[in-house]
Amino acid sequence: MGRAAATLFAREGARVVGCDLDKQSGEETLRLVRQTGGQMIADNECDLAKPGHVAKLVDLALTEYCRIDVLYNNAAMAWFGWVPEMAHEMFRRTIVSELDIVFWLSQAVWPHLIAAGGGSIINVASKAAKRANPLLPSVAHAAAKGAVISMSRQMAAEGGKHGIRVNTISPGVVRSKQTEPWLNDPKWHEYALSQMFLKRVGEPTDIAWCALFLASDESQWITGAEFAVDGGSTA
Repeated sequence: MGRAAATLFAREGARVVGCDLDKQSGEETLRLVRQTGGQMIADNECDLAKPGHVAKLVDLALTEYCRIDVLYNNAAMAWFGWVPEMAHEMFRRTIVSELDIVFWLSQAVWPHLIAAGGGSIINVASKAAKRANPLLPSVAHAAAKGAVISMSRQMAAEGGKHGIRVNTISPGVVRSKQTEPWLNDPKWHEYALSQMFLKRVGEPTDIAWCALFLASDESQWITGAEFAVDGGSTA
Protein backbone atom coordinates (compact mmCIF):
# COMPACT_ATOMS: atom_id res chain seq x y z
CA MET A 1 0.00 0.00 0.00
CA GLY A 2 2.92 2.33 0.68
CA ARG A 3 4.34 1.84 -2.79
CA ALA A 4 0.94 2.40 -4.41
CA ALA A 5 0.47 5.62 -2.44
CA ALA A 6 3.97 6.93 -3.19
CA THR A 7 3.46 6.33 -6.90
CA LEU A 8 -0.01 7.89 -6.98
CA PHE A 9 0.89 10.91 -4.82
CA ALA A 10 3.95 11.66 -6.93
CA ARG A 11 1.95 11.32 -10.14
CA GLU A 12 -0.43 13.98 -8.82
CA GLY A 13 2.46 16.38 -8.12
CA ALA A 14 3.39 15.64 -4.51
CA ARG A 15 7.01 15.68 -3.41
CA VAL A 16 7.19 12.39 -1.55
CA VAL A 17 9.36 11.43 1.41
CA GLY A 18 9.21 7.71 2.06
CA CYS A 19 10.83 5.10 4.24
CA ASP A 20 11.16 1.35 4.41
CA LEU A 21 12.71 -1.26 6.69
CA ASP A 22 13.49 -3.39 3.65
CA LYS A 23 16.20 -1.49 1.79
CA GLN A 24 15.79 -3.43 -1.46
CA SER A 25 12.01 -2.93 -1.51
CA GLY A 26 12.39 0.74 -0.64
CA GLU A 27 14.89 1.31 -3.44
CA GLU A 28 12.51 -0.35 -5.89
CA THR A 29 9.72 2.02 -4.84
CA LEU A 30 12.06 4.97 -5.28
CA ARG A 31 13.05 3.76 -8.74
CA LEU A 32 9.44 3.26 -9.85
CA VAL A 33 8.38 6.73 -8.69
CA ARG A 34 11.32 8.47 -10.34
CA GLN A 35 10.96 6.40 -13.50
CA THR A 36 7.54 7.94 -14.07
CA GLY A 37 8.85 11.47 -13.48
CA GLY A 38 7.82 11.79 -9.84
CA GLN A 39 9.78 13.52 -7.10
CA MET A 40 10.71 11.30 -4.18
CA ILE A 41 13.44 10.86 -1.59
CA ALA A 42 13.60 8.06 0.96
CA ASP A 43 15.33 6.69 4.03
CA ASN A 44 15.31 2.97 3.37
CA GLU A 45 16.99 1.96 6.60
CA CYS A 46 14.38 3.64 8.77
CA ASP A 47 12.78 1.80 11.71
CA LEU A 48 9.82 3.89 12.81
CA ALA A 49 9.62 1.86 16.03
CA LYS A 50 12.68 3.87 17.12
CA PRO A 51 11.87 7.53 17.95
CA GLY A 52 15.33 8.61 16.81
CA HIS A 53 14.61 7.27 13.33
CA VAL A 54 11.29 9.16 13.30
CA ALA A 55 13.08 12.44 14.03
CA LYS A 56 15.64 11.69 11.33
CA LEU A 57 12.91 11.09 8.73
CA VAL A 58 11.16 14.37 9.56
CA ASP A 59 14.49 16.20 9.38
CA LEU A 60 15.09 14.67 5.94
CA ALA A 61 11.76 16.04 4.69
CA LEU A 62 12.44 19.50 6.07
CA THR A 63 16.01 19.62 4.79
CA GLU A 64 15.03 18.56 1.27
CA TYR A 65 11.65 20.25 0.85
CA CYS A 66 11.59 22.89 3.64
CA ARG A 67 8.02 22.13 4.73
CA ILE A 68 5.54 19.35 5.43
CA ASP A 69 1.92 19.49 4.26
CA VAL A 70 0.72 15.88 4.51
CA LEU A 71 1.57 12.95 6.76
CA TYR A 72 0.35 9.55 5.58
CA ASN A 73 0.81 7.07 8.44
CA ASN A 74 0.63 3.88 6.42
CA ALA A 75 3.59 1.98 7.89
CA ALA A 76 2.75 -0.86 10.28
CA MET A 77 3.70 -4.38 11.32
CA ALA A 78 1.59 -6.83 13.31
CA TRP A 79 2.23 -10.13 15.06
CA PHE A 80 -0.63 -12.61 15.26
CA GLY A 81 -1.48 -15.19 17.88
CA TRP A 82 -4.50 -16.63 19.66
CA VAL A 83 -5.20 -15.17 23.11
CA PRO A 84 -3.74 -18.09 25.13
CA GLU A 85 -0.62 -18.14 22.96
CA MET A 86 0.05 -14.40 22.56
CA ALA A 87 3.30 -13.63 24.35
CA HIS A 88 3.46 -10.24 26.00
CA GLU A 89 6.44 -9.30 23.85
CA MET A 90 4.47 -10.03 20.66
CA PHE A 91 1.55 -7.98 21.93
CA ARG A 92 3.79 -5.02 22.84
CA ARG A 93 5.67 -5.15 19.54
CA THR A 94 2.36 -4.96 17.67
CA ILE A 95 1.19 -1.98 19.74
CA VAL A 96 4.48 -0.16 19.14
CA SER A 97 4.55 -0.98 15.43
CA GLU A 98 0.90 -0.15 14.73
CA LEU A 99 -0.01 2.53 17.28
CA ASP A 100 3.04 4.16 18.82
CA ILE A 101 4.64 4.94 15.46
CA VAL A 102 1.48 6.76 14.37
CA PHE A 103 1.63 8.96 17.46
CA TRP A 104 5.39 9.58 17.25
CA LEU A 105 5.27 10.69 13.61
CA SER A 106 2.16 12.82 14.15
CA GLN A 107 3.74 14.50 17.16
CA ALA A 108 6.97 15.11 15.24
CA VAL A 109 5.28 16.85 12.30
CA TRP A 110 2.66 18.72 14.38
CA PRO A 111 4.63 21.95 14.94
CA HIS A 112 5.67 22.03 11.29
CA LEU A 113 2.05 21.69 10.14
CA ILE A 114 1.13 24.55 12.45
CA ALA A 115 3.96 26.62 10.94
CA ALA A 116 2.67 25.82 7.45
CA GLY A 117 -0.83 27.03 8.38
CA GLY A 118 -2.33 23.57 8.60
CA GLY A 119 -2.19 20.28 6.77
CA SER A 120 -3.55 16.76 6.57
CA ILE A 121 -2.70 13.71 8.67
CA ILE A 122 -4.05 10.42 7.34
CA ASN A 123 -3.82 7.41 9.63
CA VAL A 124 -4.37 3.83 8.51
CA ALA A 125 -6.47 1.67 10.83
CA SER A 126 -8.18 -1.57 9.81
CA LYS A 127 -11.46 -3.36 9.48
CA ALA A 128 -10.16 -5.40 12.43
CA ALA A 129 -10.83 -2.40 14.68
CA LYS A 130 -14.58 -2.85 14.15
CA ARG A 131 -15.20 -6.47 13.22
CA ALA A 132 -13.75 -9.59 14.79
CA ASN A 133 -12.46 -12.49 12.71
CA PRO A 134 -12.82 -15.99 14.17
CA LEU A 135 -10.27 -17.37 11.69
CA LEU A 136 -7.50 -14.85 12.32
CA PRO A 137 -5.77 -14.56 15.74
CA SER A 138 -5.65 -10.77 15.68
CA VAL A 139 -6.17 -9.61 19.26
CA ALA A 140 -3.13 -7.31 19.30
CA HIS A 141 -3.77 -6.02 15.78
CA ALA A 142 -7.42 -5.26 16.59
CA ALA A 143 -6.46 -3.46 19.79
CA ALA A 144 -3.85 -1.30 18.06
CA LYS A 145 -6.03 -0.35 15.12
CA GLY A 146 -9.02 0.44 17.35
CA ALA A 147 -6.77 2.81 19.26
CA VAL A 148 -5.62 4.44 16.01
CA ILE A 149 -9.22 5.40 15.21
CA SER A 150 -9.85 6.84 18.67
CA MET A 151 -6.52 8.67 18.75
CA SER A 152 -7.19 10.18 15.33
CA ARG A 153 -10.48 11.68 16.50
CA GLN A 154 -8.74 13.32 19.45
CA MET A 155 -5.98 14.63 17.20
CA ALA A 156 -8.64 16.11 14.92
CA ALA A 157 -10.19 17.89 17.92
CA GLU A 158 -6.84 19.35 18.96
CA GLY A 159 -5.69 20.16 15.44
CA GLY A 160 -8.78 21.96 14.19
CA LYS A 161 -7.80 25.41 15.50
CA HIS A 162 -4.49 25.09 13.67
CA GLY A 163 -6.02 23.97 10.39
CA ILE A 164 -4.72 20.44 10.88
CA ARG A 165 -7.13 17.82 9.58
CA VAL A 166 -6.84 14.24 10.87
CA ASN A 167 -8.72 11.35 9.28
CA THR A 168 -8.52 7.57 9.28
CA ILE A 169 -8.76 4.93 6.56
CA SER A 170 -9.82 1.44 7.63
CA PRO A 171 -8.93 -1.04 4.88
CA GLY A 172 -10.48 -4.45 4.59
CA VAL A 173 -8.52 -7.41 3.27
CA VAL A 174 -5.95 -6.02 0.83
CA ARG A 175 -3.59 -8.12 -1.24
CA SER A 176 -0.05 -7.73 0.11
CA LYS A 177 2.99 -9.75 1.13
CA GLN A 178 1.57 -10.18 4.63
CA THR A 179 -1.92 -11.26 3.54
CA GLU A 180 -0.85 -13.51 0.66
CA PRO A 181 -0.38 -16.64 2.85
CA TRP A 182 -3.91 -16.27 4.23
CA LEU A 183 -5.40 -15.60 0.82
CA ASN A 184 -3.81 -18.84 -0.39
CA ASP A 185 -5.84 -20.69 2.26
CA PRO A 186 -9.18 -21.49 0.52
CA LYS A 187 -11.17 -21.55 3.78
CA TRP A 188 -9.80 -18.18 4.91
CA HIS A 189 -10.21 -16.61 1.46
CA GLU A 190 -13.81 -17.83 1.18
CA TYR A 191 -14.65 -16.43 4.62
CA ALA A 192 -13.12 -13.04 3.74
CA LEU A 193 -15.11 -12.80 0.50
CA SER A 194 -18.32 -13.83 2.28
CA GLN A 195 -18.13 -10.63 4.36
CA MET A 196 -17.91 -8.33 1.34
CA PHE A 197 -20.66 -6.83 -0.81
CA LEU A 198 -18.09 -6.38 -3.59
CA LYS A 199 -16.77 -9.89 -4.06
CA ARG A 200 -13.08 -9.26 -4.50
CA VAL A 201 -10.04 -8.68 -2.33
CA GLY A 202 -8.82 -5.09 -2.17
CA GLU A 203 -5.79 -3.90 -4.10
CA PRO A 204 -3.25 -1.38 -2.75
CA THR A 205 -4.46 1.29 -5.16
CA ASP A 206 -7.97 1.07 -3.67
CA ILE A 207 -6.54 2.45 -0.44
CA ALA A 208 -4.18 4.91 -2.11
CA TRP A 209 -7.01 6.68 -3.94
CA CYS A 210 -8.78 7.37 -0.64
CA ALA A 211 -5.53 8.63 0.90
CA LEU A 212 -5.00 10.94 -2.08
CA PHE A 213 -8.46 12.45 -1.61
CA LEU A 214 -7.83 13.05 2.09
CA ALA A 215 -4.48 14.67 1.30
CA SER A 216 -6.02 17.04 -1.23
CA ASP A 217 -7.93 20.31 -0.98
CA GLU A 218 -11.05 18.48 -2.17
CA SER A 219 -11.37 17.16 1.41
CA GLN A 220 -10.69 20.47 3.13
CA TRP A 221 -13.88 20.32 5.24
CA ILE A 222 -13.36 16.73 6.38
CA THR A 223 -11.70 15.93 9.70
CA GLY A 224 -12.22 13.44 12.50
CA ALA A 225 -13.72 11.00 9.99
CA GLU A 226 -13.10 7.31 9.45
CA PHE A 227 -13.38 5.85 5.95
CA ALA A 228 -14.12 2.15 5.49
CA VAL A 229 -12.43 1.02 2.28
CA ASP A 230 -13.33 -2.64 2.58
CA GLY A 231 -15.74 -3.74 -0.15
CA GLY A 232 -18.64 -3.24 2.25
CA SER A 233 -17.47 -5.81 4.78
CA THR A 234 -18.15 -3.66 7.84
CA ALA A 235 -21.48 -2.37 6.58
